Amino acid sequence: MGLSLRPYQNEAVQAIENEWETGHRRTLLVLPTGCGKTIVFSKVVADTVDQGGRALILAHRGELLEQAADKLKRSTGIDSALDKADSHGAGSFLPVTVGSIQTLMRDNRLQEYAPDHFRAIVVDEAHHCLSESYKKVLGYFDANVLGVTATPDRGDMKNLGEYFESLAYEYTLPQAIKQGYLCPIKAQTIPFKIDLTKVRTQQGDYATGDLGNALEPYLEQIADIIAEKYSDRKSVVFLPLVAISQHFCRLLQERGVDALEVNGNSKDRSEVLEHFDSMKSGVLCNSMLLTEGWDCPSVDCIVVLRPTKIRSLYTQMVGRGTRLCEGKDHLLILDFLWMTTKHELCRPTCLICKKEDEAKVIEKMMDDSGEPVDINEDTVREVMDDVRRQREAALAQQLAEQRRKKAKLVDPLQFEMSILDEDLQEYEPTFGWELEEPTQRQLETIEKMGLNPDSITTKGYATMLLDRLMKRIQMHMTTPKQIRLLERYGFKDVGAWQFDEASRMISRVHMSGWSVPRGVTASEYIPESLKQTLQYGQKPIEAYNWD
Repeated sequence: MGLSLRPYQNEAVQAIENEWETGHRRTLLVLPTGCGKTIVFSKVVADTVDQGGRALILAHRGELLEQAADKLKRSTGIDSALDKADSHGAGSFLPVTVGSIQTLMRDNRLQEYAPDHFRAIVVDEAHHCLSESYKKVLGYFDANVLGVTATPDRGDMKNLGEYFESLAYEYTLPQAIKQGYLCPIKAQTIPFKIDLTKVRTQQGDYATGDLGNALEPYLEQIADIIAEKYSDRKSVVFLPLVAISQHFCRLLQERGVDALEVNGNSKDRSEVLEHFDSMKSGVLCNSMLLTEGWDCPSVDCIVVLRPTKIRSLYTQMVGRGTRLCEGKDHLLILDFLWMTTKHELCRPTCLICKKEDEAKVIEKMMDDSGEPVDINEDTVREVMDDVRRQREAALAQQLAEQRRKKAKLVDPLQFEMSILDEDLQEYEPTFGWELEEPTQRQLETIEKMGLNPDSITTKGYATMLLDRLMKRIQMHMTTPKQIRLLERYGFKDVGAWQFDEASRMISRVHMSGWSVPRGVTASEYIPESLKQTLQYGQKPIEAYNWD
């Protein structure tokens, strides 16, 4: 059966298979909730089967196993064996096994398979790979591994980099919204302060027991706010403890709100979720039960009353409301003001901002506006000019402290600033190979292309830098030496010039006795290619696209 994939899904499948072919056997796929991660890995599994291989799909919850098997069957026509509890998959003739990690981690079950039984293994919710049970199972098999996760932040990627070798493909939430695959998001700051200063941290996040105690005194006032202003919404509320979730549900019901509660011990969980799905408005309270494996596209409001420092967890909560649905024009996130001793708390800005300085500017906009603020790329773009100026000032100061360089070579830091490449400026190595020392050939090539290699200490940064340099050559853009020379004479945005334009200007400077030509104001000069770019409303940084 043929799979109909969206363009980004096709790109993801190709990228994953390319990573495996080039020797990166443990690779990551990053897709926001609602963007069809199961469809993507079903296609990867189908391709593995078509090539005569077997595949294993690993998950930690029964619902995720059932969803994976069902989606695989419906999208590709491939049946799968189940390896969970009394169901054994090892003896099955079927090419795909859907396995429970709790079952397969047992020695007797794991050894029912030969280490080379599977050619490919898919791990749904890749962050679980860091647990000992997953390490044991994945370490047993000699197979390609694909980990699938929602958009992680740098800290999450650092952790995932302990196991995975590469990031095959990333599709961001702003991209999905802009291209119409997820609904727009608005965030509303609720100017109601909740004190978390006495809440301890356990395993990198707020302790749930302490959160329950901290939240309890505020529940009635929060219920008043929701009942008064947001009862017409279809909302999901995330809370830290089952008892708190049940209490908050009762408080809402007492205020006339159609509220339901579900938790891991609810015997009628399926009936409650089905009833909520059929409701036009109301509130569903839960204690972190619904972060994975549950979809209700009509949800149009998310209330996070379980504050977290972990962006991937925050993204999972918000992801319960990002799917498209008829009659739903946006998702509203209610963002309460949490008082903390450190600014580590995830807020809606973490969905669109990878950099803290951008997030702080947008958070101030949210807190000052009193109205819902759009959480999208346009909002980031609005604040970028100010943020970029601050970054450039900081980088200029850093560059001034690193002047002890080879006179004829350009410092990589200066090159980053000149071409306005934020990925280079913000780069930190993540995967194991990136942390290795650069090769001698890399350093020699970088020096040959006009950059001083002395400050380049990792293979990952050298690889990214060489990629930028080669793409600039292919796009006939300015070289590092051209940029450095013209910037000395006061020309601006030279990193966005074409090679030929820079060559002509350097010739004019030379003919003028190595001074700015008569009639040219260097700081205001714009070459023809940039004039055309600016005519279409772009800024110099957007004149070229590395992707």
